[in-house]
Amino acid sequence: MSQVKGLCVMDVDGTLILEEMIDLLGREAGREEEISQITSRAMRGELNFESSLRDRVSFLEGLPISVFDKVFKSIHLSPNAQKFISILQKNGILVGLVSGGFTPIVERLAKSLGVAYFSANQLEVKDGLLAGKLVGQIINPEIKKETLEKWREELKLPQERTVAIGDGANDLLMLKSAGLGIAFCAKEVLKQEIPNHVDKRDFLEVLPLIDCLE
Repeated sequence: MSQVKGLCVMDVDGTLILEEMIDLLGREAGREEEISQITSRAMRGELNFESSLRDRVSFLEGLPISVFDKVFKSIHLSPNAQKFISILQKNGILVGLVSGGFTPIVERLAKSLGVAYFSANQLEVKDGLLAGKLVGQIINPEIKKETLEKWREELKLPQERTVAIGDGANDLLMLKSAGLGIAFCAKEVLKQEIPNHVDKRDFLEVLPLIDCLE
């Protein structure tokens, strides 16, 4: 690849993909309604992200790990997301995914899109079943921001060469830390703080905002 000119870090649930992974997993556990209500409140900034995530994950206890195959097949990319990523990569902008969702799905998504950088939450597994708990570092709003900064430093890029795209309250710190933060089909709490927003769900609408392409 040509010299790296920039970095674009994207949220996954509700941004890169239409769905929320935790809600789809909740459907498989028969707890979709309770989980999606908590998700909506967390994304609007009404609940602490980390504690609300732990609450939602507890509903998944007992699901077999094969559920990840089923959920991966049922997610949909936002319109033109794949084309958007390809255009960035051709222009020397690396793409990273940082997600409050889960590694078994985000890893496959990243590979399918040719994305090298990704970070997501790990679910505890016992005897092939989900234990209803998270393990390791939780990808909360602070960690999303720190992940963007860590990747930027590894690539030796100045702040102004970084872009962050997200839709929920948990993306706010990451968007503020980037040279360009873009609220994509975002919750009101994000749009109030981030001047650049795209309200049509089409990633080609994002391209004109990105100066690094020049």
